[in-house]
Amino acid sequence: MVGRLDRPGRFERGTSAEVAGHTGGVLDIDFNPFDDSMFASASEDTTIKLWSIPDDWEPTDEKGLAQKGENLNESLVDLIGHRKKVTLLRFHPSAGNVLGSSSSDYTVKVWDVEKGEEISSFSEFGDLIQDIVWDVRGDAMAVSCKDKIVRIMDPRAGSVASTIDTPHEGLKGIKLTYLGETGKILTVGGSKQSAREMKIWDLKNLSAPLSSETIDNASGTLLPLYDNDSQVLYLGGKGDGIIRPYEFEDKKPYLHRLNDGFRSTSPAKGICMVPKRGLDVMSCETARLLKLTNNDGVHPLRFTVPRKSDAFQDDIFPDCPAPKPAHSADEWVGGSSCLPVTMSLNPRDRKNENGAAAPKKKFRTMATVSKELDEAKARISYLEKKLTEAGISY
Repeated sequence: MVGRLDRPGRFERGTSAEVAGHTGGVLDIDFNPFDDSMFASASEDTTIKLWSIPDDWEPTDEKGLAQKGENLNESLVDLIGHRKKVTLLRFHPSAGNVLGSSSSDYTVKVWDVEKGEEISSFSEFGDLIQDIVWDVRGDAMAVSCKDKIVRIMDPRAGSVASTIDTPHEGLKGIKLTYLGETGKILTVGGSKQSAREMKIWDLKNLSAPLSSETIDNASGTLLPLYDNDSQVLYLGGKGDGIIRPYEFEDKKPYLHRLNDGFRSTSPAKGICMVPKRGLDVMSCETARLLKLTNNDGVHPLRFTVPRKSDAFQDDIFPDCPAPKPAHSADEWVGGSSCLPVTMSLNPRDRKNENGAAAPKKKFRTMATVSKELDEAKARISYLEKKLTEAGISY
């Protein structure tokens, strides 16, 4: 199901329009950071599909009730290369149409989705891959694995640059997030005593953590979400009803608990963060998390800073990543290194060129191309016949 962010509502199977094309269960999706209508999906059928949502897509009406619509069954691109189910997808943060993926075949691949080609592949993992994350520039990719090793990879070459051996001794899944351009990375996992913990590491010296903090003894996997603009870490977890916010500072003790965060009796199945340009900045909404529950849909969780003024608060809303790639896939493969293009969140400046969306790539489905090819062949045959009838050689 795909819906509008500004129009939450109730979806109904068989009534609301759906995106359907995989022959197996969908295990992960990721939206293109430079095209809000495009996303990639990973499936148990071993394929990755790229989809484009039509501009007139309306699965719910103005009252939030389900309305009839045509399903989207035709993908733009199918990426085929993994031998087993595809588990994770991550778009590149600054290069257009570059996608990272992981699979149960113990491989991580990087794709050029515009060409439908594989850029690099790495297969020297000893077990299932638990997480993949890009750094801010997209020059490195951190990968956690069930063998308890975190590998820092060169995604262009598909090789390992450095490793963190056993960052967490417990059996819980290890999740990762880069802490901006500070040269630090945060890992979350379990201790030998099965307590949930998080650690901060210096990428220049991975022999020992800079900081370590025990969270609790719950059983679910922790899910870290880092807001690079405000330097705030939101820490949730599978099976949890709590979201814990921390402020990161690039000096000891590194993390400061902000408040009690969000508490609910409804456990989370998954959590993601809405891009900054989708927030209500005039209500001082600094973050919005989408919490997937088991039986109660998706809950939007809004985090706001209380301010009395109705003016735009530039101190809490610095420039954020814009829907505009800093370089192309070919430029990135060739060694280009760029921070994401940024834009102002001030409503008065949103129409400036710096914040304007990049022109959309004109992707066409295989069925559309095949139809155009058949029409072209028919036209060529017709013209050849006419030339023959006129006695003109060609």
